[in-house]
Amino acid sequence: MPEHAPETITGKPSVLFVCVHNAGRSQMAAGWLTHLAGDRVEVRSAGSAPADQVAPVAVEAMAEVGIDITTARPKVLSVDAVQASDVVITMGCGDACPIFPGKRYEDWQLDDPAGQGIDAVRAIRDDIRLRVEKLLSELLPS
Repeated sequence: MPEHAPETITGKPSVLFVCVHNAGRSQMAAGWLTHLAGDRVEVRSAGSAPADQVAPVAVEAMAEVGIDITTARPKVLSVDAVQASDVVITMGCGDACPIFPGKRYEDWQLDDPAGQGIDAVRAIRDDIRLRVEKLLSELLPS
């Protein structure tokens, strides 16, 4: 682990969450990090094969904890997004994510919420929150 938090040109650490469709896991993770970090961290999300919309069950699960991701839109993963990020968190996108030297990469093994009921998605949402809290404690040590 680095001795200090990475910084971008804005002086803030930046995180990119990537999953295949950018419709569930990565959107929930981005929602959690934005909610917990406020404007102290730049938050991005993208997908290797983005869906048309964020999964309604993911929107519902996040709304239950007071986080609104209704305006989020799946975006295609770009090389620029990876290059502009200090930390890249992948969630089941396999080899679709470009790798650049000097970036911190983590792969979070999480069930895909696609096609799952709200109970299963709540468990994924809560798992993501714990991982985001740990990441945040590393990026912004108190």
